[in-house]
Amino acid sequence: MSDLTRREWSKLALGSLAAAALPGLSLAAPELNSKIKGVQLGAQSYSFRDRSLDEAIRAYADTGLSCCELWSGHLEPKGLDRAGLRTWRLTTPLSFFSLTAEKFKKAGIDLYALNYSFRDDFSDDEVKRGFEIAKALGVKAITASSNVSTAKRIDPFARKYKMRVGMHNHSNIKPNEFATPDDFKKAMEGTSEYICINLDIGHFTAANFDAVDYLKKNHARIVTLHIKDRKKNQGDNVPFGAGDTPIKDVLLALQKGGWKIPANIEYEYKGADTIAEVKRCYEYCKQALGA
Repeated sequence: MSDLTRREWSKLALGSLAAAALPGLSLAAPELNSKIKGVQLGAQSYSFRDRSLDEAIRAYADTGLSCCELWSGHLEPKGLDRAGLRTWRLTTPLSFFSLTAEKFKKAGIDLYALNYSFRDDFSDDEVKRGFEIAKALGVKAITASSNVSTAKRIDPFARKYKMRVGMHNHSNIKPNEFATPDDFKKAMEGTSEYICINLDIGHFTAANFDAVDYLKKNHARIVTLHIKDRKKNQGDNVPFGAGDTPIKDVLLALQKGGWKIPANIEYEYKGADTIAEVKRCYEYCKQALGA
């Protein structure tokens, strides 16, 4: 990419962000608080994947959720190929991400974690850039749908930036992908305390593992939870309460243990209206905690 193109790219990124003033939200942060009986409830912004970043921020306000795990798809331009996406990550000014953080702050939302999925084909510069972006956003952790083998490459950067990285599991058991307790164990063996877990309790259940037992034994290394409902044996995503995922027992374990782990709703089942369905998920979680 030429210097001129790089400057134009940076100018475009900053200009588009500064131009969006989040219409409908006042400059003063609204009173959002989704910590329920000691348990911090929030949402993975992938729940609002049907809308732009600004619209997703408004969706947090509309649903009353005050904690965000930011999906990288809400930051990255659509339609870029692998090379274009790498270029965007490496050349977009860090001020773009700092301005994004300000938008969440003004909306009264705690930007807790960045979802930036390190993969085996990432260059070292691309891995490093993930931590630079996370620091610019001011988040407390990174979550990553990563390869198991990538953990050892991530660890030196995690230690340098003092940033915990939660490895995210899916349900399909495949070589070099996170799904089983042994996959997490393998990634954490021989690495520092910064290599951690982002436990998706829906996927864990669909793969026929016990999310409550795993949480109780490994809570010290879990940075966030993804809350969704699925049926066992690779079953579908379903509305909360219709599947086999022990959502209530997980939330009550968090409450009883006093563990400061955000429980982020990840809306993935099919519903008629995203806002209405996320509100329904939130109400289910509140009721599970006795609110």
